[in-house]
Amino acid sequence: MSARAGNGRIHRVGRSGLLVELADTEAAEALHAEILRRRADGTLPPVREVIPGARTVLLDGLHEPQRLAAELPRWDVPPLRRDEGAVLEIPVRYDGPDLAEVAELWGVSTEEAARIHAGTAFRVAFCGFAPGFGYLTGLGPKHHVPRRADPRTRVPAGAVALAGPYTGVYPRSSPGGWQLIGTAPHTVLWDSSRTPAALLAPGTRVRFVAEDVR
Repeated sequence: MSARAGNGRIHRVGRSGLLVELADTEAAEALHAEILRRRADGTLPPVREVIPGARTVLLDGLHEPQRLAAELPRWDVPPLRRDEGAVLEIPVRYDGPDLAEVAELWGVSTEEAARIHAGTAFRVAFCGFAPGFGYLTGLGPKHHVPRRADPRTRVPAGAVALAGPYTGVYPRSSPGGWQLIGTAPHTVLWDSSRTPAALLAPGTRVRFVAEDVR
């Protein structure tokens, strides 16, 4: 079963879930924020999990999914507000091996590229790829960069990287094809002994604080 939800489409998932497909990440972020707002003020039907993706939002554990599926198309979802909520600061050294290439793509010096990135208000749109990895949005279209043509077999933990519209910080060493512009050596993105284990969650506001701009 599926139905229209504004500019998106609603699909039933199993007995208790709904998957809402949106046009893009910005629309998914806006819907996710509105769902969280409604859950906080008690106007959302009980739901066990709300999981955003690049262009989707999954709601699972609904008692009456058909009821919410009928209501969603009538929701007035306001544009995403990026200036609400506490900000998590992540210290970063702009020393990545791809910083010069990114600066060239942006048409600026490496120092200015670092300032642009550190001056951007980021927000975690969704999480995935590896435990603790958040896909951060905030850079405008002119600062989107392609993935590397030759992915690395090993990217170190703490690497700050760009790909397409996203910024991310690698929580552990792994292969990767993103452009590496810096290092966040003091930030632990995933710690199984911590509650919650993930430092980043969808909706978290993030600002990178430059420790050393070369």
